[in-house]
Amino acid sequence: MKRILLFIAIICLPLMASAQIVEAVKWSGEEIPATAAGAVDSVRLKATIQEGWHMTLISVGDEEIGEEIYDSPFTLTFAANEVVPIRYNSCNDQMCTAPEIYSYEVESRTSKDKSSLSGEAGLSSFSASGLSGEAGQTAQRSLWVIFVLGLLGGLLAIFTPCVWPIIPMTVSFFLKRTDKGLQNAILYGLSIIILYVGLGLLVTIAFGASALNDLSTNAVVNIVFFLILVVFALSFFGLFEITLPDSWSTALDSKARSTGGFLSILLMAFTLVIVSFSCTGPIIGTLLVEAAGRSLLAPAIGMLGFAIALALPFSLFALFPQWLKQAPKSGDWMTSFKVVLAFLELALSLKFLSVADMAYGWGILPRWLFIAIWIACFLGIAVYLLWNIRNVNLTRKIIRVLVIVPSVAFACYLVPGLWGAPVKAISAFAPPMEIEGREVFNDYEEGMAYARQTGRPVIIDFTGYGCVNCRKMEAYVLDNESVKARLKNYVFIELFVDDKRSAAPDRAINSADSRESRVSIGDVNSRIQREKFGSNAQPFFVQLDAQGNMLAEPMAFTTNPEEFIRWLKY
Repeated sequence: MKRILLFIAIICLPLMASAQIVEAVKWSGEEIPATAAGAVDSVRLKATIQEGWHMTLISVGDEEIGEEIYDSPFTLTFAANEVVPIRYNSCNDQMCTAPEIYSYEVESRTSKDKSSLSGEAGLSSFSASGLSGEAGQTAQRSLWVIFVLGLLGGLLAIFTPCVWPIIPMTVSFFLKRTDKGLQNAILYGLSIIILYVGLGLLVTIAFGASALNDLSTNAVVNIVFFLILVVFALSFFGLFEITLPDSWSTALDSKARSTGGFLSILLMAFTLVIVSFSCTGPIIGTLLVEAAGRSLLAPAIGMLGFAIALALPFSLFALFPQWLKQAPKSGDWMTSFKVVLAFLELALSLKFLSVADMAYGWGILPRWLFIAIWIACFLGIAVYLLWNIRNVNLTRKIIRVLVIVPSVAFACYLVPGLWGAPVKAISAFAPPMEIEGREVFNDYEEGMAYARQTGRPVIIDFTGYGCVNCRKMEAYVLDNESVKARLKNYVFIELFVDDKRSAAPDRAINSADSRESRVSIGDVNSRIQREKFGSNAQPFFVQLDAQGNMLAEPMAFTTNPEEFIRWLKY
């Protein structure tokens, strides 16, 4: 058992390491006395910046700075009664941290002075939570979504023809062994979890933080994933079968039977992974691609959910072997299950084609066409299940009807989307909809110039074509009638940070880390967000007056229109 725990610890170590908080800037303060008596006259604050990083000084007290600092150490000096909180973030070539607050309190101050400083720091702490805290909560919600998607994917995989028939054979094999058969069967389920979480970690290690973010909008990557999912869907339709070489599973099975201990159980689990690939591959591929654009930890979290669900029947049937007699036998129902999955794969594949289409401005998959294909996929499920419903028994007829009815209902729900209805249920997947009655600028300088000309305040929406939460916020908040009425008071600037089209020469970025010959519109917009507002997360809303001064703390993701309205100043 100690060896098993050690093995699990080794597998999980990279996951725990990758979850550590980045601290690229370390602050310290030095009190400088004016006299030998020790009365503090001034305070020198020093920032030590980790090699390979630079710091953006967002603000000092109420004064907006927006200056990038590359020299380390960097110092600021204040009078003892004027020390104010410093707001900053840090970036390297791959990532940026969320904005943070550093405040220093002079020890020799009176109680009254201390309470005054504490109040000022408290306001700044509140400001920081509006950014990094809310962004952290959004990231946490995102990881939970990936975990739940993994669970659902694992549950779907259980009922495929590649997994279901293996369950009784494997469990019976372990229970017949005299050396702790029940324990071995449970460890078999644990081995499945270890293998799939390891796969998620390999994806993270292979691509890294920067590449995982780039996956969400890279045209080649998205088109490749689109084609892969289409190929897997065609395989599920039965046009051909995708399998790994039989020699792999045969060799692993032989090795597992000749090896003892936990290693033999792990090899048996690996054999399951190889044998079931033709059915689990499309589900795993979809999950990993969806996870890749969300978070560094997301692939491992998604695989954890998938593996838990997939390992569950092996462990449950090992604990309650009498259930095996009551489990449904393999048969034609599994083929029907695969065809239903094939339609779902085709629908999901469009998301990746759509992201590439929007990011590069090709215009080959408008919103109405995307919705039309989704309607066809769900009607296809209903037609297929109705086709030979007379030839199945009563139980399976009921199950088919339970799938047919919601499929047709969902297709009917999508139909108004062909004429511009929001159809919020697919807002995370479909191209963004056009919100009527809203004048939008897609260039920061043009929008700000118009605001100065008209004297109107400004809302800047930092968004992305590959941003799932951005689509949700558009559907649930920006399309709300009360919100639209309030936004008419503003100049609305919508900046896509993943727009891959080339920027105009006069919009090129003049900075040390952007000397490439080609600068995209997304590069420019992302730079504006990081330099001026100290953030690199989307969605991200900023409220300014006509001169560019902040009117309120930035707003992150929400699906509550009332919360957004309370945030608006006009």
